Amino acid sequence: MPQPTTPEPAATTATGAAAAAEGTSGPASTTGTSSVSGTGGTSGSSRTSGTSSTSGASSTSGTSSTSRSSSASGAAKATGTASGAAKPRRRQARGERRIAQLLEAAANVFCSSGYTAASTNAIAREAGVSPGTLYQFFPNKEAIAVELGGRLLDQWRESHGAALTAANLNLPLDELLDAVLDPLFAFNHENPAFAVLMHGPDIPGQITQEFNALHAGLLTRIEEIIAGYLPDAPPAELSRTAATIFAIFKAGLDLVLTHEGEERQAYITEVKKVMFGYLNPIVGEAVLATTERRNAAPGSH
Repeated sequence: MPQPTTPEPAATTATGAAAAAEGTSGPASTTGTSSVSGTGGTSGSSRTSGTSSTSGASSTSGTSSTSRSSSASGAAKATGTASGAAKPRRRQARGERRIAQLLEAAANVFCSSGYTAASTNAIAREAGVSPGTLYQFFPNKEAIAVELGGRLLDQWRESHGAALTAANLNLPLDELLDAVLDPLFAFNHENPAFAVLMHGPDIPGQITQEFNALHAGLLTRIEEIIAGYLPDAPPAELSRTAATIFAIFKAGLDLVLTHEGEERQAYITEVKKVMFGYLNPIVGEAVLATTERRNAAPGSH
């Protein structure tokens, strides 16, 4: 029977995702995506490092954890239609690998074609599967983007949560910038689809809402960090400083991502110089005082 080639059906009528992929019978229990983890990302509700320094990030995680996990649980549940204990587990693992394969292919297509021009047929070709196989797991391109974007947002939360730990805040300013910026630059370089899905046109509204929430949480966290160094600063000043820091990072990131190898590292160094030049007059003395107190504390050597 010819494989379907019609664009983006509203919902799949195939059997349940994991069951259909492995040849099990029975009606589908879902038309959603799977919530299992895929290509290096975490699924569901991701929590950043368990320190107080990640409060801004953790406060924004609820949207992705509830909506994606509730709409995506059917694929895993569908494996239960098979008899026996071991077979469903094997079939679920195969389903997870297939979903990871499809999401990786989608990331490549989104980066090369953009989200708007991408299609489920192109994603299926990139993954080396038929469109019918893709539709067993995702009903349309938007569902793929929501799942991929959610996983990338979870990884981003972990990246900036780990970067803004309390331990890093005790470092001298130049070392602090290394500890905070390096993992963020690395994440964006390793996941180019993140920028496409977070900033491109015609992106599904759910992704936009989650990113906006994450952005607001990150700005709040930066304000809290600056307030720790400048406890007497008025809220308006803290807000301006946080927004300027983020703008410098965003502009520098655009430069960094357009270069490779030694040239990319050179631009990272330049961005750090700009950030240091902006922050040193504002918090440099406070950071130095914090470092000196830490070094003078008993047992610090």
